[in-house]
Amino acid sequence: MNHALWHHGRMSVRVLILLAALWCTSVRAGAFEDFFLAIKNDNAAAVKSLLDRGMDPNTIDPDGEPALIRGLRENALAVFDALLARPDIDVNRQNSVAENALMVAAFRGRLDLVRKLLDREADVNKTGWTALHYAAAVGNNDIVALLLDKSAYIDAESPNHTTPLMMAARGGHIRTVKLLLDEGADSSVKNEQGMTVLDFAEQHGQTEIVEGLKARARRDVERRLKPWK
Repeated sequence: MNHALWHHGRMSVRVLILLAALWCTSVRAGAFEDFFLAIKNDNAAAVKSLLDRGMDPNTIDPDGEPALIRGLRENALAVFDALLARPDIDVNRQNSVAENALMVAAFRGRLDLVRKLLDREADVNKTGWTALHYAAAVGNNDIVALLLDKSAYIDAESPNHTTPLMMAARGGHIRTVKLLLDEGADSSVKNEQGMTVLDFAEQHGQTEIVEGLKARARRDVERRLKPWK
C-alpha cells in the first residue's frame, strides 16, 4: 500500500474517533442540562425518560447538589418520588456541605418526605450534623419524635460538638427543648467553645427557656437529695 495513502487512512480514522468522542461529550452535556432543567420544572416524565436512557439518578449538579437534594430544594415533589423509586438511588449521597436528603427534608419540615426517606433506609446517624440537629433547629417536634423513634442519637454532636438540644434552645423552640430533655438529652454537654444548652439560651436571649432549664435543674437536684432528707 502507498505509504501516503496508509498515513492518510490512519489520520482519517483518528479524526472520526475524535469527532465521535466530541459528539458523545456534547450529548452527555445536553442530557446533563436537560436533567436538571427537568428537575427544576418538576417534569417527572422527562426525568424518567433520561434515567431510562442511562442518566445516573445520583448525578451532582454544578452547585454540588445530588439530584435528589436538588429536587427537594426546588420543591419538585413528582421528580423527588421518581428519583426515590429508582433502585439505584443513593438516598445518603451528600452535597458539598455534607448534607443528605434526610437533613434537608427535616429542615424544611416535610414529615411526609422524611418518612419516605426513612423507608429507603436514609442514614439517621451520619457523622457530623444530622437530621435531628436540623429538625430541632426549626422546632419540628413531629420529625424530632420520628427520628428518635428510628434510633437517632439524641446527643449527636456536630463537628464543633453542638447538640440538637443546643440548636433547639438557640432557636427558641421551648417545646422541642422539653421533648428532647424528656427523652433523655444531656443538658450538661458542652460544645467546642465550652457552652452548654443554658449558655446557648442565654446568649440568644431565650429567657423562657433559660428559666425552664434552671427550674428543671433545681428539681433534679431536689430529687437527688430527697432520699437523704
